[in-house]
Amino acid sequence: MKSHEVDYKILGTDIQAVEVELDPDETVIAEAGAMCWMDDGIAFEAKAGDGSNMDEGFFGKAFSMGKRMITGESLFMTHFTNEGSGKKCVAFNAPYPGKIIPVDLSQTGKLICQKDAFLCAARGTKVDITFSKKIGAGLFGGEGFILQSLEGDGNAFIHAGGTVVEKELKGEKLIVDTGCIVAFEEGIDYDIKASGGLKSMVFGGESIFLATLEGHGKVYLQSMPFSKLADRILQNYKGEMSTGDDN
Repeated sequence: MKSHEVDYKILGTDIQAVEVELDPDETVIAEAGAMCWMDDGIAFEAKAGDGSNMDEGFFGKAFSMGKRMITGESLFMTHFTNEGSGKKCVAFNAPYPGKIIPVDLSQTGKLICQKDAFLCAARGTKVDITFSKKIGAGLFGGEGFILQSLEGDGNAFIHAGGTVVEKELKGEKLIVDTGCIVAFEEGIDYDIKASGGLKSMVFGGESIFLATLEGHGKVYLQSMPFSKLADRILQNYKGEMSTGDDN
């Protein structure tokens, strides 16, 4: 299915939203709970699947829902359709502070991303899961064997924590903290390896396992993964609770 051709604006600098403009009968799909505001005349409905395959039957939809359950995402996606006359807008925001990255899938091809990075996309975009080909990535990559894949010929939007850095690899190898990876193009080989010797792993303060990205294509990185932010908040909270108990 050819993707709908939606226009958009990225709003804000540090805690961003994306406003998508829909012509009559155009649809954008989004993760549950991502909508901020929308114009009158836009109808929304939770559906099983992304709508990229109109011929998909009951068992196909059930299989798609099962795969989304594996990733920990909502079983349903919300479809927003302009049922009015003239152009209408609907806006979406990320669940934590950071940046929104617009991706033209007709230019990048298939995009592989961490399972919580997808925000919204033009209808016709196939949102699926993919499995790491490397056993190390599956066992130690944080996201397990499962990553999300986005495929189509329209605009898709992913979000990241903190500042986003885009790198173009031309055969080089990049070593990255596993939580800092947002997405990468299909031409990138992804693996997980131990960060060093036992002493470095125990006392170095870095992650025990690091990701290696190698090949040809774009890589999107985030400076503040939500998992790292949550861990720091939890550590401080536990420290304050411990100090309070001593008093």
